[in-house]
Amino acid sequence: MYFEIISEIENIETIAIGGKIRDIMRIRKQYGLGHWRKMKGVAKVRLQSGSIRNAELHWYEAHGIGRKKMKIKQLLN
Repeated sequence: MYFEIISEIENIETIAIGGKIRDIMRIRKQYGLGHWRKMKGVAKVRLQSGSIRNAELHWYEAHGIGRKKMKIKQLLN
């Protein structure tokens, strides 16, 4: 699903770190070694249809590599 983030991501929380991430081997193979964390937060997004909604986002991030594989987990309102 295509989307564009149009606000700051708020309520950021860490879900899992390092070996606790289910897909850690795939993430390391695809993006390299790093201190990987699975994160979640809430932001306003513009969907492909043009509508603007609040959404819960999940992504992986590592210092020096940045945010990767961001996806909408749930539309909120």
